[in-house]
Amino acid sequence: MADIDLDKRFDIHEIAKNKNADLERFQCHIYCCHSTGCKSSGSDDIIELIKQAVTDHGIEDKVRIVPTGCMGLCAQGPLIRVEMKGQKDVLFKRLEPLIARLVITEYVVPALKCAEGELFPVPEFLAPHILSLELPFFTKQEKVVLKDAGHMDPEDIQEYIARGGYLALEKVLKTMKPSEVIDEIKKSGLRGRGGGGFSTGMKWELASKVPTVDEKFIICNGDEGDPGAYMDRSILEGDPHSVIEGMMIAAYAIGATEGWFYVRAEYPLAVERLEKAIKACKKNRLLGNNIMGTDFSFNIDIRLGAGAFVCGEETALIHSIEGKRGTPRPRPPYPTNKGLWDKPSCVNNVETLGNITKIILKGADWFASFGTETSKGTKVFALTGQVEHSGLIEVPMGTTINEIVNEIGGGVPNGKKLKAVQTGGPSGGVIPADNMDLPVCYEELKKVGSIMGSGGMIVMDDTSDMVNIANFYLDFTVDESCGKCAPCRIGGKQMLLLLEKINKGKGTRRDLEDLRRIATAMQKASLCGLGQTAPNPVLSTLRFFEQEYLDKLTDTPKQPEVK
Repeated sequence: MADIDLDKRFDIHEIAKNKNADLERFQCHIYCCHSTGCKSSGSDDIIELIKQAVTDHGIEDKVRIVPTGCMGLCAQGPLIRVEMKGQKDVLFKRLEPLIARLVITEYVVPALKCAEGELFPVPEFLAPHILSLELPFFTKQEKVVLKDAGHMDPEDIQEYIARGGYLALEKVLKTMKPSEVIDEIKKSGLRGRGGGGFSTGMKWELASKVPTVDEKFIICNGDEGDPGAYMDRSILEGDPHSVIEGMMIAAYAIGATEGWFYVRAEYPLAVERLEKAIKACKKNRLLGNNIMGTDFSFNIDIRLGAGAFVCGEETALIHSIEGKRGTPRPRPPYPTNKGLWDKPSCVNNVETLGNITKIILKGADWFASFGTETSKGTKVFALTGQVEHSGLIEVPMGTTINEIVNEIGGGVPNGKKLKAVQTGGPSGGVIPADNMDLPVCYEELKKVGSIMGSGGMIVMDDTSDMVNIANFYLDFTVDESCGKCAPCRIGGKQMLLLLEKINKGKGTRRDLEDLRRIATAMQKASLCGLGQTAPNPVLSTLRFFEQEYLDKLTDTPKQPEVK
């Protein structure tokens, strides 16, 4: 269906009604995961083959094929989900071309011919390719940000509107003052999902109170750089309009006239879908002047990052957008006072903005009903490593590591034992298996020397060498350091040299003392969060797995071998 010119017929309710009627005419919807993960597994070929099979059987008027964002179980791709009137939903995994065609010929076609109320069983030979939708991986999640990702066409603005899209923006522009929007976000308890955990409403309030200037900016940080993390990328791939709408609401609240998406260039699909979504908004008068017939005017542009981890820090990110070298600067002044081109700027990450429309439509109290006293809402994690069901998940804050790893994730495979879980990427810490009842929230993770970070969660089995793990993360942060401040530039390198010395079996107890001493100096004196948190993997492994360090030292008696 072609885009409707909202300048002539501005009624998103009518658009939603018409689109839903259009969707309702199909008897079967086949959702094909078309995220980066499934594309790398061959989903492009699977989608084309399914389209051809549907055409060959002449059922195009009954079957709708929808390329979607991430469905979650990334290691099981390519994935397709078949939803058919009168039949149970079926999720197929690890599809190959022949199997994909058989799904159409041996299941979809005969099931469409069933009488009303008659269930058609999936043929037995397809059973190895079926994923149960009753798996704890699906049933124990609570999806807010990811609610529609993997279940709609991310490139169709009308489908987003049909699912309630831009209703929150309409509500804000037509019934709420900027201060009321800020109060609602503050009341919800939403904190920044990029890692810092600062109150989103408080940040908006600080930006809104800056005396009126000619320009204010809202910036979306999509520079997700943690090894093993792909939450923000998947949100942008699967539901870009929700982030755009969240940004527009934020802009209205603080008085911004322009928005910037800063996304790393290594995310081409996310960038492509974001560009298409922005173009669709402009075409349909949802960006530009006098949006929805109000005095609110706003535009959005995109800047691509070159993959510098330090540009996840907001002042370094701002410098990069300006065309400068991506290095942080001392704060204050904070970006809310002096940010992009020295104008007041508010930086929020992708997941943070993805929560905004839900809070506006369902209310702060609804959002605050999830989570803990100080960590409200849900959190998206990339669950990876030695775990049975790796993938993208969303759970309420306060969910224990044990629930995430052993229930949702299905535990450690191949008969191995869980040894540790690493959260927060290179800035986080390693949490040992005997702390698995720890609730995942900002304060509790900090107590054990880790952080929430942007949402990476890597599971490690009993074959993992903790000294090597610390070495890996520190090597990453040393390589990614911008070099502007001495504590990070010099301290990180010296810590890495000590770790490499220990790993080679040439270290001493004095080296462990030096590691702790340099780490403390880096935490206290580094200019930005990269240097301040870079020692975390080392300190946490020293805290919980010190014996593994001692076993590699030259001046430590070796532990007797257990027989």
